[in-house]
Amino acid sequence: MQPARLDARSSRFVAAALLGILVLAQPSRAQTVLETPQQTNDRIKALSATSHAPSGEYIVGRGDLIAVDVFDVPEISREVRVSQTGTIGLPLLPVRLVVSGLTEIQVEQKIAEVLEANGLVSHPQVTVSVKEKKSKPITIVGAVVRPMVYSADRQVTVLEVLAEAGGISNDAGDTVIVSRPDQSSADSSSEPPEITPADLTAPAADPSAPTNQPNQNASNSTASAVPPPLSNTITINLNELLEAGDSRNNIVLQGGDIVTVPHAGIVYVLGAVAHPGGFVVTNDREQLSTLKALALAGGMNATARKSQAVIIRKDAAGQQHQVIVDLGKVLKQETEDVKLQASDVLYVPQSGSRAALIRAAEIGLGIGTAVAIFRVGQRN
Repeated sequence: MQPARLDARSSRFVAAALLGILVLAQPSRAQTVLETPQQTNDRIKALSATSHAPSGEYIVGRGDLIAVDVFDVPEISREVRVSQTGTIGLPLLPVRLVVSGLTEIQVEQKIAEVLEANGLVSHPQVTVSVKEKKSKPITIVGAVVRPMVYSADRQVTVLEVLAEAGGISNDAGDTVIVSRPDQSSADSSSEPPEITPADLTAPAADPSAPTNQPNQNASNSTASAVPPPLSNTITINLNELLEAGDSRNNIVLQGGDIVTVPHAGIVYVLGAVAHPGGFVVTNDREQLSTLKALALAGGMNATARKSQAVIIRKDAAGQQHQVIVDLGKVLKQETEDVKLQASDVLYVPQSGSRAALIRAAEIGLGIGTAVAIFRVGQRN
């Protein structure tokens, strides 16, 4: 008995079925999953709670408000703001002290040694505490729920600041960009500078000079008063961080970092499909096409009018245009698959419906929050 041969129609059917199965096939063993932005944000919150950066002593910086208490010397005890040159001024001291980059204990030591070295207080007992921590701002912008400036009073990670910003918005891409100031800045060093002998003894006062004339160290720090340019950019794959559990991407942030979550846009698939909704256009994958969008939406229903599908797209001027796509021919590879753009609406009408273009236009105008949004992720 001879094996049955497939005719041309059957061959095209098999090819189309295989194409639909392999549309989203990945080279790795990771499984493609869909989840809502709220599910993603719940995972960000849960992961951030277990991924705290290692704690360490706070490093005083420009703009911080510190309280200085010298025991039994109320004339010197007070709250002072660290200047943009990284210095503070105290009564009776003829110089300003460089405290930026020091821990609270080191500032205590420095003030005590300067007071004693200048014969102002014998065996001073100094206590220093930071009242307002303004020197470590981390800015979170882009596709997040609450763009904000986060004042870090300790070391924080990417996941922690994303959780502080309420998580990502519906159209967030799958990358996070960290723009970091030039590491040559003195304040960017993780190790506080040592106290030098030049900090302990004040130079002879010049009667013609004001009493708050900065010493040489303070003058040298003036060059860093202007915030350094953002010269380092770190790109983090959000999918690898969340889906694959790659903790190496959960870097510790520094004061002055700008965390940006780019907007990626959403492609909508509506009508006679299994799971209508909006699907986030990711940044590091190949651009979505009609076949991939259909695969994400679970494929077409049996009643779908394949030859009358419509792509609704707005041009640069905001004008809405409609393009008919014959999905039947696309599945049979008789015509080229159409690449989709952010904000496109792929509408597949039912076989019994009329005026498909009008219906698609109506859906496109009111699509805002009427459908569910899904993100494409990978799970091992």
